Amino acid sequence: MQNETAGFDRLTGIMRRLRAPGGCPWDAEQTHDSLKRYLLEECYEVIEAIDAGSPEMLKEELGDLLLQPIFHAAIAEERGEFTMDDVIAAICDKLVRRHPHVFGDLEICDSAAQVENWEKIKKAEKGEERRSALAGVPPHLPALMKAHKITEKAARVGFDWSRTDEVFAKVLEELHEFEETMLDGDQERMEAELGDLLFAIVNLGRFLALNPEEALRKTIARFSRRFEHIETTLHARGMQLPEATLEQMEELWQEAKMRERASEE
Repeated sequence: MQNETAGFDRLTGIMRRLRAPGGCPWDAEQTHDSLKRYLLEECYEVIEAIDAGSPEMLKEELGDLLLQPIFHAAIAEERGEFTMDDVIAAICDKLVRRHPHVFGDLEICDSAAQVENWEKIKKAEKGEERRSALAGVPPHLPALMKAHKITEKAARVGFDWSRTDEVFAKVLEELHEFEETMLDGDQERMEAELGDLLFAIVNLGRFLALNPEEALRKTIARFSRRFEHIETTLHARGMQLPEATLEQMEELWQEAKMRERASEE
């Protein structure tokens, strides 16, 4: 614990030095607003490291991510707003308050009950009734993640399907409506119906305890790997992508798909 504290103190000290006169001009110029993009980038790089299954990569990316709250706290400290110690104290207090079954005498039967109790405590902490049951979803979340959060909140107050086949029927209904707008050629209606279809699919994923953001990320990764197989194979044959026929590319796509399945067995 002492070594961990020493490391943390060293990191906060380095940040203060970078921001101080005679430090790094770039670090000294940064603000909360200018750092937003880096916070997002570092979050996604941590996810990439987790997906890669590399402890070394994860260690490095977690360090890069940790730097971001240190950076923001240093800026706030300079303004006399709060310090990193205040940030840590606040999250420690919150964790204790929201886990009364661990740090108190409340009994919780399972994780679902804990989520429900967490929301009750959170609502009480805010000290006011929210205007909507859907309030509290960060506006800048990626669209799939935001849709998932909103459907979760709606479900908690009873606005939900009771069976999987009902949700699936809704997906088919939205698909049919999208197909109809394609025949009309109305671009604005097509966009609206495509949004409805995507939202219905997200809701189906949520109903089946599948994370749509995670599912799509993995699909994108699979697509990229298979497409790269097409590129490298064609290159090895002395061909470029524009020179290949769709049939040739499809054959290589299926080959990459079969290789993936064989490696998973």
